[in-house]
Amino acid sequence: MRMTEQRRVIARVIASADDHPDVEELHRRAAAIDRRISISTVYRTVKLFEDAGIIERHDFRDGRARYETVPEEHHDHLIDMRTGHVIEFRSEEIEKLQEFVARELGYRLVGHRLELYGVVLDEAERGPERER
Repeated sequence: MRMTEQRRVIARVIASADDHPDVEELHRRAAAIDRRISISTVYRTVKLFEDAGIIERHDFRDGRARYETVPEEHHDHLIDMRTGHVIEFRSEEIEKLQEFVARELGYRLVGHRLELYGVVLDEAERGPERER
């Protein structure tokens, strides 16, 4: 793909994001760098990057597609249903359990995506041993 200056800006914005921005947020950040970048340019660029396997698209049940660069190491997501905050995590136990389930059902696991949705526990539910 041809990398125009506007695509480079959008790529840098995506690469530097520590959250999972949607197209509108990517546009806001990119336009702060180069005000000539239109929302349609961001939509087209995101689609090109997604098709090229550079970024991943997520639907975290908030009605908007959100994006992140394809991670070097697999991780899963926990989404706070009240705030929309996305927490990335990795659990070897979950990875092993998924492999076990696939094998028990007669499959070799070639990929998966795990998204957990929750709300923050209140103090009584947390208990004394678990501080946030």
